[in-house]
This record gives sequence, structure tokens and C-alpha cells, in this order.
Amino acid sequence: MSSGDGLHPSSKGARIAYAGAKRTVTDGPFTETKELIAGYWVTQVSSREEAIDWESRAPFEDGQVEVRQVFEASGFPADVLPPEEAAREDALREQMRRNAPRS
Repeated sequence: MSSGDGLHPSSKGARIAYAGAKRTVTDGPFTETKELIAGYWVTQVSSREEAIDWESRAPFEDGQVEVRQVFEASGFPADVLPPEEAAREDALREQMRRNAPRS
């Protein structure tokens, strides 16, 4: 398993619908649980807008892509994830990133 991170609520996300060359962006939340995502791509970007821009260029003719932020250790409060644990988690992720095969 290359990634198994929790996602922020769909209220902070967006969906991009594809219809030929047309792209339609819809902001969350998405209340229909039968329509929540089943799989995901991880794309490292600096903002929600940049993620939407990248994913709007996906080569799909129809369907949808939902854009959501991945939780990082630094995003948890200290009473949930103590700072020393967060630092260990961040260091492990950085080590995994450095050791990942390049494609």
C-alpha cells in the first residue's frame, strides 16, 4: 500500500465533472454517501485551486474527480497527536518520499 491517509471532510472539497471538453467544478459538501470516492490519486500542490487546475486537465471524457486535502501530522491538535509523534510521522514520510522509486 503506497498511501492510506485520511481525507478532510467533503465540505472542504470540490468535484470536477467531465463532459467532452467541458469541465464543471462543484464545491462540497457531498451528502450522498453512495457517491463518495472509492479510490484516489495523491497530487502534491500548493493550493486547492492548483489541484483543481491540474485535475481539470485529466484525460477523461465523462465521470467525476473529487478534490480533497490529505491530513498531515502537523494538522492535528497536540492533544490528539503529540508534537513528538507528529515529528516522527513527518520524518518517516520524508524518508519514504526520498526512498520512493522515481518514474
